[in-house]
Amino acid sequence: MIESSSVMINDDEGDTLILDRPCADRSSAGLGRPIICRRLTALIPCVLVLLGTAPPGLSAQQVIDAAYRPRISEPTYPAGAGPVVLVDAGHNAFHARDEHFAQLADILRQDGYRAAALHGAYSARALAGADVLIVVNALADRDVDNWALPTSPAFTPEEVTAVREWVENGGSLLLIADHMPFPGAAADLGRAFGVEFMNGFAIVEAEWDPLVFRRSRSTLRAHPITDGRRAGERVDSAVTFVAGQAFRASHERACPLLVFGAGVVSINMERAWVFDDATPRVPVEGWLQGVAVEARSGRVAIFGEAAMFAAQLVGPRQQPVGMNAPAANQNLQLLLNALRWLSRAPGFEATASAERPSLCAVGLVR
Repeated sequence: MIESSSVMINDDEGDTLILDRPCADRSSAGLGRPIICRRLTALIPCVLVLLGTAPPGLSAQQVIDAAYRPRISEPTYPAGAGPVVLVDAGHNAFHARDEHFAQLADILRQDGYRAAALHGAYSARALAGADVLIVVNALADRDVDNWALPTSPAFTPEEVTAVREWVENGGSLLLIADHMPFPGAAADLGRAFGVEFMNGFAIVEAEWDPLVFRRSRSTLRAHPITDGRRAGERVDSAVTFVAGQAFRASHERACPLLVFGAGVVSINMERAWVFDDATPRVPVEGWLQGVAVEARSGRVAIFGEAAMFAAQLVGPRQQPVGMNAPAANQNLQLLLNALRWLSRAPGFEATASAERPSLCAVGLVR
């Protein structure tokens, strides 16, 4: 049983925020106490509804940041003439909600892409004519209001096969699967490209703060997605928000993008947001939260956190979380670079070959 309790959080300016968060049934030993967040940034795990990643019923303090409307001064493609991008709206993903789709679609269309929602199952016919498929936080029907183990697959085996074959024949996939239960739901699709998801919450537990990946610390790795085509497109840091997942990649043509540093663990809960000292924890230093894969003739980019590519306002003070957060001011460029690499935009055409077996500038962390 999940119920609500109040949490008091002192932010960095000394103000106290009171919000509702789910807590375990107090009959469960050790799970009835609320989680006290250390800093304002850490209120995110208590109320996170970003991109559909909070427990159901906690949306009152989270809204789309309608004022966040970045302008792309140099679009990649002429308006309405770029590649076709399908955004999954058929597997209980957050993009099924119009306001979320509109936010992403605006960025896509500004860069010249032709964006459309994809309803229904994946199939060769459904994907025909598309250049890029975007899948974010898909869930099986039975798990929409039940974030507890076991997690059911969001996709049928036939759908996974259809996407894999479409990618291997030249399509491109942007797959984002956040914390549990989303990694479990998308595990089969990730595995089709040599990526093994951990169905948990990847955090620095003592802090519950967003994670900053930096080129200078080798936690953000060199690749066309992070390098861009010129100096103005180079990404030197990226921020992910509490809490995503950790994964490993074994594909021979996989390149790490975001690599966890020291102190990050995956808390592997049986029910989302419910845990105590006995809940299993797995150290995930060296694991990934972003990877790029060349799968035969196609391309795949996978990220283990969703809020990084959204723009939201959270809490009574409407704290920016996502691309609109000041510390995450390069996340938009990372998203644009990923989309341009996936769509083989001018300057992103290069692929691995016998002479250059990988585009990774640094060896893969497995």
